[in-house]
Amino acid sequence: MSELKSMTCEACRADAPKVTDKELKELIAQIPDWGVEVRDGIMQLERQFKFKNFKLALAFTNKAGELAEEFGHHPALLTEWGKVTVTWWTHAIKGLHKNDFIMAAKTDELLES
Repeated sequence: MSELKSMTCEACRADAPKVTDKELKELIAQIPDWGVEVRDGIMQLERQFKFKNFKLALAFTNKAGELAEEFGHHPALLTEWGKVTVTWWTHAIKGLHKNDFIMAAKTDELLES
């Protein structure tokens, strides 16, 4: 499994570097269920989690929200019947930072808890 899940986010400022193409390849390989989406020119990580019903999807959304609060890094969360779409990117740099990959790995771990 990914080493990312054991890492901690670092404080990120507006001048923090976005991941390079080389880093992107290495990091995305560690979270194979996630994809890269580009919206309005901003690269983002996205994964859809499937559940048997809305109640389970909502419970997962709440866990993801608690994780986000714990690390001070917040995703876009779309909760629907039977699924939750989680999208990570770093707003301050309008793109992907290593923190986003760390949080994606930690989000995957929520399925185990």
